Amino acid sequence: MSRRLFLPVVLFLLLAVMVFAQVRDTTAGATLWVFVVVGVATGTVLLFAARFETCGMHARVLAIVALLGTLSALLRVPFVAAPNLQPSTYLVICSGYVFGPVAGFAVGALTAVVSNFFLGHGPWTLFQMLAWGLAGASAVALRRITLRRRWLILTGIAWGMLFGIIMNLWTWIGFVYPLTARTFIVTWMASLPFDVMHAAGNALFLGLLGVRTIRILERYHGRFQWIRQHDEGATDVASDAETPEA
Repeated sequence: MSRRLFLPVVLFLLLAVMVFAQVRDTTAGATLWVFVVVGVATGTVLLFAARFETCGMHARVLAIVALLGTLSALLRVPFVAAPNLQPSTYLVICSGYVFGPVAGFAVGALTAVVSNFFLGHGPWTLFQMLAWGLAGASAVALRRITLRRRWLILTGIAWGMLFGIIMNLWTWIGFVYPLTARTFIVTWMASLPFDVMHAAGNALFLGLLGVRTIRILERYHGRFQWIRQHDEGATDVASDAETPEA
């Protein structure tokens, strides 16, 4: 295994073990569901982690990704008293739109990891990483259409509901018996008010700040691209100057 992949692999396998440790009194069929759900979640996060490690992202972009992930996490903490009303998802979506799916997933995953140092880690961290990560990765699809406030609002509403569904998978496999489609629907309906609050918060933040935030991030991203091309051009010129004439 590559040294660059060793740390993310160990981290996410530990998260998977934490999820398994929380499962109690499961039948053979229920255990299969647990392996399927946790396996898919862990595999998806590992896939993006491996892609992030090997994509050759510029150091300046890495720095802004780390900054955005930390900022998103810290913005979550003051809003913890308001159930699911938080600006984190809005910033993750904007980051994915500007910097692409891999960077967007990284910002979302960092949001869960860093914020839970303040709010409490547990098996749910894996599913929060998955939900916020996919929200950031999918935001790049908005580039195919003209950027409008209404599309950002609709995206925020959709991810408010999808985030709840993904998190309900953890509640379902960890605390519900038996594991059937009916019990999952009941679990989801119980969390529906919180999901609606999350969707409303996303719509609010993206409606008020989404377009402006994207424009600001695009400006910084454009500067990074210019600096990278300038540095590469200077390296090429230096190489040509050092090459002796035949």
